[in-house]
Amino acid sequence: MADHKKEIDQHSGTETTGHEWDGIRELNTPLPRWWLWVFYATILWAFGYWILYPAWPTLTGYTHGILNQSQRDDVTKALAALKDQRQQAAAAFSNASLQQIEADPNLFTFAREAGKSAFGDNCATCHGSGAQGSKGYPNLNDDVWLWGGKLDDIQHTIQVGVRSTNPETRNSQMPAFGRDKLLEPAQIDDLTEYVVFLSGHQANQAAVTRAQPLFKEQCAVCHGDDGKGNREFGAPNLTDKEWLYGGTRADIHAQIVNGRGGVMPTWASRLDPVTIKALAVYVHSLGGGEQ
Repeated sequence: MADHKKEIDQHSGTETTGHEWDGIRELNTPLPRWWLWVFYATILWAFGYWILYPAWPTLTGYTHGILNQSQRDDVTKALAALKDQRQQAAAAFSNASLQQIEADPNLFTFAREAGKSAFGDNCATCHGSGAQGSKGYPNLNDDVWLWGGKLDDIQHTIQVGVRSTNPETRNSQMPAFGRDKLLEPAQIDDLTEYVVFLSGHQANQAAVTRAQPLFKEQCAVCHGDDGKGNREFGAPNLTDKEWLYGGTRADIHAQIVNGRGGVMPTWASRLDPVTIKALAVYVHSLGGGEQ
């Protein structure tokens, strides 16, 4: 390489490096000056960063830099400030009534976000992530409520549960007319037709006529003479088209035979009062809440 004689490429006018492959000579093209200055600037920036900020590990820790800046400390302070802010909001939230919370935009936003998070953690397993429910689990988006859809009603249901271990739990029990042999199979068939008739669908009129006094004797005490239900007992309205366990003849027949009833746990001992209040506001705001 020491004996290399400088050559100038006749096409580009650029000096070659002396490297040649298969007759192709490598040009010694210098880097653009702007690129070199940017590269030098990054080197200077790196040295400046090493001096100002934490950079190099040592045997006992790391260099802190003359600014003594720490992202870990910044995050700790930000989390402490956020915790303090949340505690203040929680205090105001805790002291407000459910109605005041819905009327205050800030408290309502706090309740919606906190309630949505708590719902996802505790309620979505049964009611669905969108609170749409499924067979045997109520849809919380509609305006159909077994125990009432006002804010206080919803909060109380969350606190005590349904058929739960809480002494004040919401409680109702539909008899298993078929399983416990309280009615004959033919009577259950007639009652099925009667409930189908109440919900506005075509039914066997002879069966409906036979079942009318039977319904009044066995079912009206909870569902009412008109079949519109009674929230005091958690008895559903049989005249609408909303069904917890399905609205086909087979579903209705199975319900009369077996008297199914789900269980909702009591959350009073599992969630703090602020979370329960936030859940009540969140569920009430889903679209079916009553005033």
